[in-house]
Amino acid sequence: MNTYRKQARLLALTALTSLLLVAGCAQENIKQEAVTRDTYTSVKPEIEVHDSVQLMFTQALTYLQQQEYPQGIALLETLIARENRLAAPYVNLGIAYSRTGKNKMAELNFNKALKLDVGHAVANNELGLLYRKTGRFRAAKTVYQNALIQHPDYLPVRKNLGILCELYLRDFACAMEQYQAYLQYAPEEETVARWAAELKQRTQ
Repeated sequence: MNTYRKQARLLALTALTSLLLVAGCAQENIKQEAVTRDTYTSVKPEIEVHDSVQLMFTQALTYLQQQEYPQGIALLETLIARENRLAAPYVNLGIAYSRTGKNKMAELNFNKALKLDVGHAVANNELGLLYRKTGRFRAAKTVYQNALIQHPDYLPVRKNLGILCELYLRDFACAMEQYQAYLQYAPEEETVARWAAELKQRTQ
């Protein structure tokens, strides 16, 4: 066993890097969401993690980054059978299932992650994308808002909530609020600034 703080930080960093790489693949036909900031913690610091768990986790993430999803899924399932107290493996498993078109399994694992960490930014963001893809727009809005409670500066959620409100819910006030909040954190983001300007013109 390593000390819990050292191992938890290492696992959190590994999860963060890989989740952002994998999560960045999702696309919207009209507007695209992009992962741009690293502002959440994947692992609760009080949890001790064994070296073997870290090694399995790292190998599973390598599989996912190489789009070798069956191998990654199998290894994550094995890992979770040994250690089920961490949100990050469930999130990665959900992403892998989502990328292979297994939406029900993806949703199941995202929700398992959220039972461990209700405000987990990537879990809520990915589940919101899944809800949006399957037409559950109100549910998508709820999970995006859950992420922003704990991570108001997690910009992928800001952007995706703005897209959801503008294009799917037709709630332009909500969309403008998210775009403006996004630009407070990233004023140099030209794409979101253009969306906000276009939306302002249309609604005046």
